[in-house]
Amino acid sequence: MKIPKDGYLLRVFLGEGDKWHGKPLYEALFMKARELHLAGATVLRGPMGFGAKSHLHTAKLLRISEDLPIIIEIVDSKENLDRLMPYIDEMVQDGLVTLEPVHVIRYGATKNGA
Repeated sequence: MKIPKDGYLLRVFLGEGDKWHGKPLYEALFMKARELHLAGATVLRGPMGFGAKSHLHTAKLLRISEDLPIIIEIVDSKENLDRLMPYIDEMVQDGLVTLEPVHVIRYGATKNGA
């Protein structure tokens, strides 16, 4: 059964080497989203990227980077994502955050199993 709903997609672009209190920043933000009971989050690791300073980050064999691009994607209501923003403001020193409206189509089983 399809369950359509309007929501927001929050993306946080970081480097794999970014830290928060000695642990990976992406992990700390992911766990904070979970602690706040947001609808769901995914951490994606990119094989290549560059940011505002045009510094290339790549996983190519000849140049193994320890600071590959990381994207955290979280979909929820604007109100719920707004609860996460103060933590992002505090934790992210160098990165990019985007927020955009999305049409969410959730698939799930009905009560009678059909």
